[in-house]
Amino acid sequence: MGKSEAKERMQTLAVGSSKTRGFTLLELMVVVAIIAMASAGVGFAMRDSVQTGLEREAQRLAMLLESARAQSRSSGVAVRWRITENGFRFEGLPPSSLPHNWLSTDIAVHAHAALLLGPEPLIGPQDVALSSVQQPNRVLHVVTDGLRPFKVQP
Repeated sequence: MGKSEAKERMQTLAVGSSKTRGFTLLELMVVVAIIAMASAGVGFAMRDSVQTGLEREAQRLAMLLESARAQSRSSGVAVRWRITENGFRFEGLPPSSLPHNWLSTDIAVHAHAALLLGPEPLIGPQDVALSSVQQPNRVLHVVTDGLRPFKVQP
């Protein structure tokens, strides 16, 4: 084999080895996973903020009512929860013991009367309906049967 044949053969091998190949299955799966995670993140970011705010306020109210109920039972003092013009109040507790306003200005409360939270261990069934001012058809209820803790129901 002469020098020219060897040189030609080396050029052929070099061209053949630099030939582009496709993506591997693993590389494609990684790209698809990244795209899926990015689109899920965008979906969560675009979640309805009105519904999120309403759910947050309902959960917060349930926890505040349970806290007031526990304080009433431990102190032996009757506690009532009432609606005010710019929030709510817990009568029977020191004013600084629990918050007295909503985190959002978009909350409307549908309660017929004040809630009695104690001091008896068993209270009657209680229900407070919260809705959004912007979207009044979205309603969440903060309820208890009088024995179990307050919880949020649609």
